[in-house]
Amino acid sequence: MGVPTIGCDCAVCSSEDPFDQRTRPSIMLEYDGRVVLIDTTPDFRAQAIREKIRRLDAVLYTHAHADHILGLDDLRPLTFHRDGKIPLYAEAVTLERVRDMFSYIFAGKYKYGGLAQVELHVIEGTVGLWGACFLPIKVMHGEAEILGFRFGSAAYLTDFSEVPESSLAQLHGLDILFLDALRHKPHPTHSTVANSLQIVDKLKPKRTFFTHIAHDLPHAATNATLPPGVCLAYDGLKLEFEI
Repeated sequence: MGVPTIGCDCAVCSSEDPFDQRTRPSIMLEYDGRVVLIDTTPDFRAQAIREKIRRLDAVLYTHAHADHILGLDDLRPLTFHRDGKIPLYAEAVTLERVRDMFSYIFAGKYKYGGLAQVELHVIEGTVGLWGACFLPIKVMHGEAEILGFRFGSAAYLTDFSEVPESSLAQLHGLDILFLDALRHKPHPTHSTVANSLQIVDKLKPKRTFFTHIAHDLPHAATNATLPPGVCLAYDGLKLEFEI
């Protein structure tokens, strides 16, 4: 829901620490003159303005929950002055829900222009984009099977309650790992800090960043309890790695 959370006056939502102000999680990858997003959150407009995004070449989606797709309409200005439509990649079930939610974009009946120029592509295996390979990683988000992605020496796993052993086997040798760590208290569809630390212990990436963080976790106080090489992600975090 983002932090501050609407209607909440808890210590984190009232915090003056800028690291306690969190938009919904998404990442932008820049390489070889290309820009690729994973998820378009409801906060995408603000994120794009903050990061001065001028172009976009593709979007990969983890799943079709509102906090990961509702920013799709704000892709519009990035599609107006480019050759061809922006490709959106996701599993078939995710694309079906995207098509339903944004039917006005895909129905072909709106005659006044101004629509986001995008096209849907089904993920059926590794997605190759301009020399980089995006390997879909299956994770369980409660009872739903959704995707994370590995790209080179980094991986991004948001919104999971469990990572199957077969998926863990695809995540060794990482320099950077992003993991869902919603809070300390158990949640039916998200990982806890303790559960994600167990995954870190198994995979031993060089650096780990916890994301999809609820207002239960104060940034500075939580980081003080985490082991070396592990910390909470924050808005505007920038990293370099081999893709």
